[in-house]
Amino acid sequence: MSAEMDQLIAQFETFQSKVRQAEARFAEVGDMQERIARLESTVTSPDGTVTVVAGAGGTVTDLRLTAGAMHLEAGQLAQRIMATLRQAVAGAAQQQAGIVDDAFGDQLGVDVSGQVRQAQAEAFGTAAPEPASEQQAPRPRRRPAPGDDDDFDQGPILRRS
Repeated sequence: MSAEMDQLIAQFETFQSKVRQAEARFAEVGDMQERIARLESTVTSPDGTVTVVAGAGGTVTDLRLTAGAMHLEAGQLAQRIMATLRQAVAGAAQQQAGIVDDAFGDQLGVDVSGQVRQAQAEAFGTAAPEPASEQQAPRPRRRPAPGDDDDFDQGPILRRS
């Protein structure tokens, strides 16, 4: 075989490898979308009178009030609902960020979960605590596919402002 033919065959094999890598990444995106669609954050107020359930994108999917909630003054009840709602939505946002980190955090060099916690801390004037699940054990990270020669090892692609 000629050198040109060998080169063409090598290029074609490289192309096929890239196609397989792209297919694997598309499959990961589908899995990530399914996980996000199923996520749920349920928070109950400290006194147990208000429960809020939030889903993907912070969508509130349920609000439950106990009979005891009806005995609160309107202002107190509204305050309790809003505080519980904020916590449920924040929890859903943290779960969603964790799912994105699991799927693509290593590839992009971005800590989405950390950025969400920091943004929440700034918005609510609190410290940015690590979620309990992250304090106990680190999340598993996706390993690059064999033959994955894309160069994402040059640090973060996004700058902090």
